[in-house]
Amino acid sequence: MREIAGVAGAAALSPQLFAVTAAAPSAGFKLLDVSGTAGLHFQHNSGAYGGKLLPETLGSGCAFLDYDADGWQDILLVNSMDWPGHKKQRSTLQLYRNNRDGTFTDVTRRAGLDIEMYGMGVAVGDYNNDGFPDILITCVGQNRLFRNTGKGTFVDATQASGLGNRLGFSTSALWFDYDRDGKLDLFVCNYVKWSPEHDVVCSLDGKHKSYCTPEAYRGQTCWLFHNRGNGTFEDVTANSGIFDSSSKALGVSLLDYDQDGWPDLLVANDTQPNKLYRNLHNGKFRDVAVDAGLAFSTEGKARAGMGVDTADFDNSGKTGIAITNFDNEMIGLYRALPRGGYEDVAIPSGVGMPSKGTLGFGCAFLDADLDGLMDLIVTNGHIDDTVRNIRGNVGYAQPPQLFLNSAAGNGKHLFRDVATDIGDGFRQPKVGRGLAFGDFDRDGDLDILITTNNGPAYLYRNDQLAGNKSIRFRLTGTQSNRDAIGASVRIEHDGITQTRVVKGGSGYLSQSELPVTFGIGKRDKIDRAVIHWPNGRTEEFKSLATGRAYDCVEGKGIV
Repeated sequence: MREIAGVAGAAALSPQLFAVTAAAPSAGFKLLDVSGTAGLHFQHNSGAYGGKLLPETLGSGCAFLDYDADGWQDILLVNSMDWPGHKKQRSTLQLYRNNRDGTFTDVTRRAGLDIEMYGMGVAVGDYNNDGFPDILITCVGQNRLFRNTGKGTFVDATQASGLGNRLGFSTSALWFDYDRDGKLDLFVCNYVKWSPEHDVVCSLDGKHKSYCTPEAYRGQTCWLFHNRGNGTFEDVTANSGIFDSSSKALGVSLLDYDQDGWPDLLVANDTQPNKLYRNLHNGKFRDVAVDAGLAFSTEGKARAGMGVDTADFDNSGKTGIAITNFDNEMIGLYRALPRGGYEDVAIPSGVGMPSKGTLGFGCAFLDADLDGLMDLIVTNGHIDDTVRNIRGNVGYAQPPQLFLNSAAGNGKHLFRDVATDIGDGFRQPKVGRGLAFGDFDRDGDLDILITTNNGPAYLYRNDQLAGNKSIRFRLTGTQSNRDAIGASVRIEHDGITQTRVVKGGSGYLSQSELPVTFGIGKRDKIDRAVIHWPNGRTEEFKSLATGRAYDCVEGKGIV
């Protein structure tokens, strides 16, 4: 374990967690734009040349990852490229190595990743359990798998792994061990059947071509690949219960819906019903989204789902859900019901109405102020820069939102958007798309990474102001997959229980860091921590000091 220096945070937890003050408190932290000083000089290239091709609207993702296994979070930014016949520039993804002093160095070429592709999303996972994270880039066309050599470089393993010769319009993806055999399997979202040759012509004003909605295209099934353990994958989509050619999937997140210890998947679909794939423990899944109350809006309509994240935001021990949607549809915020299933509490929670006029993409649950409650951060931005000409109250660039969570008693949680209170740069309107969080400066709080469509990327350093502390855990599996993806960590203090899950993906096209962070106010210790490893093993630790990060190895405890 190691000491975390300089950890601070928002207003301390009161002795009674579920008390509400009459006046809204200060956010207690700032998000400072350090993109330039950190050395992130990135420009997303959508390839747009005036042809209004559908993929140009969706932007690209980002990731926090420790690619060189030095204990510091590095950054990966996905890029697209010019379309054939309209070549003007060369653009590739960019990998930035953490210099451990608040700055980053572009190591893309040195790492062997200086390769052009029409990239969309990223999922990071150690699929061969060698201790170094590998990278899956989803694309329009052929997805690409880059195996980490452990020597600071990557090799293209797409063909050798069996993932080659599959053309699609892939979006989000995640690594997870669905059969709990200790090897990471791969789930890939696909959007619609599309190609430049079959691009549909749509118009908002009857005169000029505009970007079509997904209703103009047929859907495409997601893919599920089983890890054989020898460096190759088997496509098990057809027999797993995942196959669904009507899906138009943009986001996916891991959760244990039925709390049986087996990983389930929630897929956000655009203009199609969302999917909740329940793991049946036999290599198969069943969609239970309708029964769970997640397939449609409260009005019974399929919304335009973009990003999705899952977390225990009310400290109930059960997973809650956020799904971002199109403007005029508002965010879906789902709370688990005691009898099973979910209810959409977006409006009574304070998230619904402030999000009705925005088009949300990336989203993530995180404890931004380290008060012990999970907050919700969302990136917003429209798909067409001519939207204001059609609907004057809707902008193309839109401010991101950060909904601070405050417990209101009786199991209710209220959220308020504090984006205007946490730094002018953060509130600046953007054509937001990808979103990830990670503690890049190792001060114990969570920093934010945002991508924009056809624009720059933004890195926001989280500066705590009120003295709150955190406790962090980095898990390494031995019998379970080495990344411990799917593991849950539960901490207990003063009668309060918090839970975090190690997730390989989430949000929109992006991946946050694998270590988990708990805010604990001004407490100096927690009473207990319990780790549930993906293979079913449980380990318990008592009376741990806060303000520290702990390395936990399965079967060996804290090292």
